[in-house]
Amino acid sequence: MASTPAIFLATLVICCSLSSSHAEILFSSLKKSLEVTVKHRAGVLMAGEDTLEIDWFLNKTFPAGTDSAYKTIKLKLCYAPISQKDRAWRKTEDHIKKDKTCQFQVDSTPYKSSNNKFNWTIERDVPTGTFFVRAYILNGDGHEIGYGQNTDDKKVNNLFDIQAISGRHATLDICSVVFSAFAVVSLFGFFYMEKRNAKASK
Repeated sequence: MASTPAIFLATLVICCSLSSSHAEILFSSLKKSLEVTVKHRAGVLMAGEDTLEIDWFLNKTFPAGTDSAYKTIKLKLCYAPISQKDRAWRKTEDHIKKDKTCQFQVDSTPYKSSNNKFNWTIERDVPTGTFFVRAYILNGDGHEIGYGQNTDDKKVNNLFDIQAISGRHATLDICSVVFSAFAVVSLFGFFYMEKRNAKASK
């Protein structure tokens, strides 16, 4: 009969193996089974103002039943390679948990094979850069099992540019102008009173 320590050790090894297998999901192992399109106005988009219209549906070339385990769609805004260059904090990793390509959550919704549309106003904290949208497919355990994106595998087509907000606000500009005007008036007032007091003392 196996000893208690041996049983405990075997159980620990099995649990660690299961945990590791769940955590180490590689992007290269996922099927590209979704088609994703993104519509937006022409030109550079403004964070906090402009909107992305995102559509996604099951790729019809896959056989029936491919999506039987699909439960959730997670939409993300992702950096294009040109905006990752020399920026280790945006680096692409095959290990999904370590990947820094897609840092902005757009939406999470139950899976449907068609008629999916989501309008997303670009959030104010999105930095200046070139981007694309990726949709991850999750199973019932919350693990990634497929994906789709609105660009090609090399991530060079259908990209879009976003301009970050400047950090200045119209109210701050108005306050700055008012304060400057008040300072000038106060300065003139000070010199006027000084001159008046000087004359009165003579």
